[in-house]
Amino acid sequence: MRQERTVQGSIFDLFAEHDIGRELEAMSQWLDGHRDLLKLVASDLCRQGVTQTGRQGLPSEAVLRCALLKQYRQLSYQELAFHLEDSASFRAFARLPWGWSPKKSVLHKTISAIRADTWEAVNKLLLASARQERLESGKVVRMDSTVTAALIHEPSDSSLLWDCLRVMVRLLQQAGSLGSTIPWHDHCRAAKKRARAIEYTRGRPKRVQHYRALLRIARNTLGYLQQAAAQLPLTAGPAGELWQAQVRHYQPLIAQIVAQTERRVLAGEAVPAGEKLVSLFEPHADIIVKGSRDVDYGHKINLTTGGSGLILDLVIEAGNPADSERFLPLLERHIAFYGEAPRQAAADGGYASRENLRQAKALGVGDMAFHKKSGLKIEDMVRSRWVYRKLRNFRAGIEAGISCLKRTYGLARCTWRGLEHFKTYVWSSVVAYNLALFARLRST
Repeated sequence: MRQERTVQGSIFDLFAEHDIGRELEAMSQWLDGHRDLLKLVASDLCRQGVTQTGRQGLPSEAVLRCALLKQYRQLSYQELAFHLEDSASFRAFARLPWGWSPKKSVLHKTISAIRADTWEAVNKLLLASARQERLESGKVVRMDSTVTAALIHEPSDSSLLWDCLRVMVRLLQQAGSLGSTIPWHDHCRAAKKRARAIEYTRGRPKRVQHYRALLRIARNTLGYLQQAAAQLPLTAGPAGELWQAQVRHYQPLIAQIVAQTERRVLAGEAVPAGEKLVSLFEPHADIIVKGSRDVDYGHKINLTTGGSGLILDLVIEAGNPADSERFLPLLERHIAFYGEAPRQAAADGGYASRENLRQAKALGVGDMAFHKKSGLKIEDMVRSRWVYRKLRNFRAGIEAGISCLKRTYGLARCTWRGLEHFKTYVWSSVVAYNLALFARLRST
């Protein structure tokens, strides 16, 4: 049975007289005043059919606080387990039951169970507290976009085909242990040789020859896997069902990688970014190109912040939509939460368009400044050139917030796998950032 909170704390739970210790204590005080959040965390921990009886697990309060500690200090699960056992301030913040020292596997299982929607609800409650204490009114906002990379290697056609070969051979080896009797050959050595040759060969004609050999090996191995999948349903048991589920997951992805390589390399076709698969293991990753800069593989994120620096809103986009297309949805989300349009707003030049300016004014924004005018007149955007200059300088402050999120709170690269965990990771980083900043604003 899992409790929502640690019923009785320890008299030894003391925070260090250090800046980090005092900050953790201030963050803990806010969490103590909003215990209704624990019901959301408890429902996430129990949503997979966990009963209310049996061995006691980590209280929901401890899970939420441990998750915040992990993102606040950017720790691995192993490092978090060590610090929870070693640091008095960490134990005091985490509210662990006396004598409990959770292992990394327990922390991983429980923290990853918290959904992105729950983190977003925590952030909204935090922003409501900031508004109530007049730390952030939401009347002056700024918008910008950034990219959080997925946990993948730099994709190339040859490296993706090599990933496919490794996965298919592993599945075929498992099929043999489950009772499959189809004859097949392990071509990993030949495939690796071709992939390395492609990497170091100059000249398209020579590379195409190696690609043809690598594609032939991939298609043959995929044929072996399909034969094994047709044979193994005769074998009963949960291990066989799990194997079949893996085949159903990987088979269409492998077929897509083979097809896109044939289109790109053999046919010389320019495959659109929306039709490309850049990772066999993180198929949700998008190709993001911002301007003429480097290509990123992950997801575009649109952010809204206020004068306090708090992240007021965040949207994880699908694909690579233009910033100008996402301006109005961001503004409407802000109005839905605060009940009114911001008095003044500033946005990056990518959001600028005459239609966006007209719609923002119609929704009630008094001064709307885009970083680049893009053919718009300053008099149409704001009351005066002085106001435009002030709002343009104000917008630049969001760059510092994004930099802090990426350097200190792990938003540069998501280290969790899967789309849902990607969203959870991003939102947990934002909540940890906002909670720490809220504690600092309170103390000033």
